[in-house]
Amino acid sequence: MLSWIRPSARLSFFHSKDNKLLLTKKPGESGVKQQVALADVCRSATPAKCHLNPFLFNGHLQTAWTTVKFDDVPVYYKRRMFEADSPMYKGHFAVDFVVEPYETLKDNAEATDEARRYTLPSGLPERTSFFSEEEFQALPSDDTKPMLVLLHGLSGGSHEIYLRHVLAPLIADGNWEACVVNSRGCSQTKITTGVLYNARATWDVRQTVKWLRKAFPNRPLFGIGFSLGANILANYLGEEGDACQLKAAVLCASPWNLDVSSANLQKTWLGLEVYSKTMGSSMKRLFEQHVEEVSRNPRVDVEAIRNSTYLHEFDRALQCPTWGYPTEGAYYRDAASIDSMLAIRIPFFTVQAEDDPIASVDALPFQEMTQTPYGVMLTTSWGGHLGWFELGGDRWFVKPVTNFLNAMAKEIDLGTPFIVEHPEKLPGHIADHFDSNKDADTAPKPDFDPMRRKLAMKMVQ
Repeated sequence: MLSWIRPSARLSFFHSKDNKLLLTKKPGESGVKQQVALADVCRSATPAKCHLNPFLFNGHLQTAWTTVKFDDVPVYYKRRMFEADSPMYKGHFAVDFVVEPYETLKDNAEATDEARRYTLPSGLPERTSFFSEEEFQALPSDDTKPMLVLLHGLSGGSHEIYLRHVLAPLIADGNWEACVVNSRGCSQTKITTGVLYNARATWDVRQTVKWLRKAFPNRPLFGIGFSLGANILANYLGEEGDACQLKAAVLCASPWNLDVSSANLQKTWLGLEVYSKTMGSSMKRLFEQHVEEVSRNPRVDVEAIRNSTYLHEFDRALQCPTWGYPTEGAYYRDAASIDSMLAIRIPFFTVQAEDDPIASVDALPFQEMTQTPYGVMLTTSWGGHLGWFELGGDRWFVKPVTNFLNAMAKEIDLGTPFIVEHPEKLPGHIADHFDSNKDADTAPKPDFDPMRRKLAMKMVQ
């Protein structure tokens, strides 16, 4: 077949060459355990070719196609509201657990008291309902099924089609369990504190993982984040460091360096008038859904938010005063995950498109990926923002993502500690090339802290 009929995107891998992360494979028939490098696991999980829809021949068309309304990937959820345990970020949040298909209510009048208490008047997303108390109390288990924790993108939720495209093949054979952590105010959930989520709001995923670890003590836990959810997940993984309860993670179409991504959006007409305006409008709609609660926040100027047009203006009007940032640039730099990833201490695989108009190629951590053995970044020359559409509507990125997760869950002995070759080359290590012709090293030796935040979170008494 001619290449222009079935064009392929270029695939590139970025990872550390000097020090490798070695994983132990489960023993085969011989009973011998073998080691495999994380980079090799990621390469094996990735199909050799990335054939995409030739009619969607650039990142703009791939991204635009994500707005087409089609719903051919049914995933059913039961929702549970959690009361936040963070004294700095009070309120409640929704976690949607994947369940077997069930007959859903078509009339909002039949909704439960719990649904009316926690859900916006427009009702729950399709194929979503609340657990009964009896169902939720019966949920904990000592089974050993792998469980996936998912974080959606900007203003999204568990209903997003890109998220369900990944979930569907994993849960099809019944071997995986999964849940989606919905950001505050998203997925039709009411808020009670006057504060929406931000790009470094890791509190809720941390509480969810802690609950899962207690409720399912034998399940290996994995994580995946999409777009802004990938940025939040990377920050969470970095904050947890060696104490992280997840066994591995996937980051898809992350914006990484938010300041650079925002600046790039503002440089072009399409970036500003299409992408930034669309995302700004999406966040303004989310704000209006919760305006009664948010307007009670003494830091919030409702009219300034309503007068914003672009995403960076929305963040300037809402996120900056809410959290205490002087500018949206300061907020973006503090919430970026490009440094946080250097503190991650579990295997992670990130998938990005170099023509992504939102998660800009200029913001990708090309150099940082060469400095940590824990991560591998796959880039495709074509694919848009969470697009990667093939002929027929399937998304190519689902293949490397699900192959990686299945390989980690089924082929790797997760009970054996990971081995880092040359741990002295981990980020933050100060080189020492001393010999008899050099002076003694008397320069300052500060520790590099990739998780150093510019915003000091102070509890309000």
